[in-house]
Amino acid sequence: MHDQQRFDCIGAAHCFPVKTPNIDALASDGAWFDRAYTPIPVCAPARQSLFCGVRPEADGGLWNPHNVFPIRLPRLPEKPWVSSVRDSGYRTVLLGQWETEGPGPLDFGFDKYVSRGEINAPAREKFPDISYKNGYFGEPSQLPLEYSSTHLTAARAIAEIDEMSSGSKPWFLMIDNNEPHLPCRPSAPYDTMYDPDDIPEWGSMNETFEKKPYIQKQQLYNWELEEMSWDDWKHTVAYYYGIISQADDAIGRIVSHLKEKGLYENTIIVYTSDHGDLCGAHRLIDKHYNMYEDICRVPMTVTWKNRIPPMRVTGYSQHCLDLGPTILGLTGTDYDSAQYQGRDLSSGLLAGDSACGGDFAVSTYNGQQFGLYCERMIIKDGLKYVWNATDTDELYNLETDPNELDNIIADNSYSEKVTELRLLLHKELSRCGDPILYWCDKQLKSGRILINH
Repeated sequence: MHDQQRFDCIGAAHCFPVKTPNIDALASDGAWFDRAYTPIPVCAPARQSLFCGVRPEADGGLWNPHNVFPIRLPRLPEKPWVSSVRDSGYRTVLLGQWETEGPGPLDFGFDKYVSRGEINAPAREKFPDISYKNGYFGEPSQLPLEYSSTHLTAARAIAEIDEMSSGSKPWFLMIDNNEPHLPCRPSAPYDTMYDPDDIPEWGSMNETFEKKPYIQKQQLYNWELEEMSWDDWKHTVAYYYGIISQADDAIGRIVSHLKEKGLYENTIIVYTSDHGDLCGAHRLIDKHYNMYEDICRVPMTVTWKNRIPPMRVTGYSQHCLDLGPTILGLTGTDYDSAQYQGRDLSSGLLAGDSACGGDFAVSTYNGQQFGLYCERMIIKDGLKYVWNATDTDELYNLETDPNELDNIIADNSYSEKVTELRLLLHKELSRCGDPILYWCDKQLKSGRILINH
């Protein structure tokens, strides 16, 4: 799992010219998901959703820890899915991030946890005086490639694979890397791999925020971005591209090692990200206070050579909800399906069903750094409806407006579709026990919503 990796910045997506040959190779060997969506575009809650198997609002993980508002600790599932994998005979190891407060990796079923701090310790010891000046906008790393976080993580992953595969048990290894989360600081040669002048401009750079919720434009001022143009952003995007290609190289090292040890064809490999990154799209940075494709749509591939046929999956996946049950299904592990709010996609994947998944996806948001702000998004058949509980709603037709610049919520020709999407969203939130419906049920279900334009 990578952090803040956009769907459209992977070569397999066929969108932007980012070089990711190793991820692309995994995609061509297995199932690439064209419509995978995060249940929430925030780092810690997405991971809590993954490990708990339920939506963030059901487990208490509403936003990242250590922010403006206190966080309720997530409820430990009766039996976390990683525990089920372990109890079926697997050794289980987590490398990298653990952003869930309260219960730790061992509580969720991991036999061993190696933190980012431990993985990156050699770099801190060898280069103790490194400092950077450009903040969130990125710059070249002062670390040699072998001491970068991506490659130290890969080296540790290879060591863990060697140790685990020397025993008699099968194993489950989760590698959670912080890249390409801002600030992006690629090491040479990836720091100069992309010429900023050759990078295509995001299609949403002429965003005016007309007919949009107030909070979106406010982010320009919170982050001091209002004067930034593409000529400014293109340098940040070049570093973003660079760190993605660097992270891809690290993945290639791990996959090459699996092949050298004769393990590749008997290893299920999942690649994905917790959510995306605006990186200047809509003139904004990071994520938060919107439900644009840039942050809600994620890359995902599930590869099992000669077991899962190569295909592009067109059904919707709510990835962090679906991954636990799907891994349990692929490994033949018994589990209680009632404990999970996602789908087990294993039978569809093994059968080569390119339509496996659902016919819609839902993402949620609950506010964070700059104040509480609840949003619920549903996407179906190319229409995206965003319910903003305290501001005007949004509707985008992604077929005619792929950059989500024109909010057509006030267009009466879509009124029946909006009603359909509202009711479907209400049904999904009810199924998953979203507490926002306690007070706002009628606002969503009955359409008691003020349109401000």
